[in-house]
Amino acid sequence: MSRIPLITERDGLDERRTVVFDAVVESRGSIIRPYQVLLHAPGIALPAAELGGQIRYHGSLPDQHRELAILTTARICVCQFEWDSHVDTARSAGVSPGAITHLMGESGEASPEEALIIAFVRELSNHRTVTDEMFTQIKTLVGDEGVVELATLVGYYTLLGYVMNVADIC
Repeated sequence: MSRIPLITERDGLDERRTVVFDAVVESRGSIIRPYQVLLHAPGIALPAAELGGQIRYHGSLPDQHRELAILTTARICVCQFEWDSHVDTARSAGVSPGAITHLMGESGEASPEEALIIAFVRELSNHRTVTDEMFTQIKTLVGDEGVVELATLVGYYTLLGYVMNVADIC
């Protein structure tokens, strides 16, 4: 049971929450779990939804890189909901079975490119920055725009994981 009541219905919402509810449903098809909590703070929920939409649907990262970074962040945040929400998308985007099993803690080998994405997300999450060597490697792979997007993606999915973990709904 959630520590914070989940907002799953539009009926009875005040105007601010209705605007956010509608925006989330329009962009994602339904009021997904993180926003069922975030709607309690509509001033945070709306810009978070806009940022998430930018990351998911309008960024420059290849789908494979984005989805692998999301899965890695989900594992770091111990958020099964995010993992379950993205693992099939990751497979469809070309994330290798080896990378997925590796992230699950089982024996599996990621490609060198996948291993770099995983290492970047882990290093950033664990140390709040990356070494010069890691920065150079990831920049070579995804460019300046991609580095900024990857760092923002880690922050965004960490935010979702924290909110859902506090509400006890991961």
